[in-house]
Amino acid sequence: MAKYDTLPIYKAVYDFLLKILKFIAQFPREYKYTIGDKIQGAAVAIVIDIYRANQTKEKIPHLKSLLENVQLVHLYLNIAYDYGIFPKKDIDTIKAMVEDISNQAQGWLKTQEKVREPVKSMA
Repeated sequence: MAKYDTLPIYKAVYDFLLKILKFIAQFPREYKYTIGDKIQGAAVAIVIDIYRANQTKEKIPHLKSLLENVQLVHLYLNIAYDYGIFPKKDIDTIKAMVEDISNQAQGWLKTQEKVREPVKSMA
């Protein structure tokens, strides 16, 4: 079992988390502790889901939770953008990072679902 911190998805999420923390630090005060905390919390939850999925044989529930948290991040980013907290150029970069994370998680989930499929006999 690979160490979770060497996984490409972990590295992508960690880079996203570092980038988003810099942005949240610059949020206006009324948004820093509301929407900023929600974005940060969902991003940290993604890291935890990666760790849990990597440490267990039953990965699918953790991968589904990871994808749910990715959707929450996406929703919170849209809200932040609509409130004018993010400039267009920055939100596009961040959303591209989230899309990459989502694609990696979906690929990991599909792989795990294939592994779980029962072998069909030729009887």
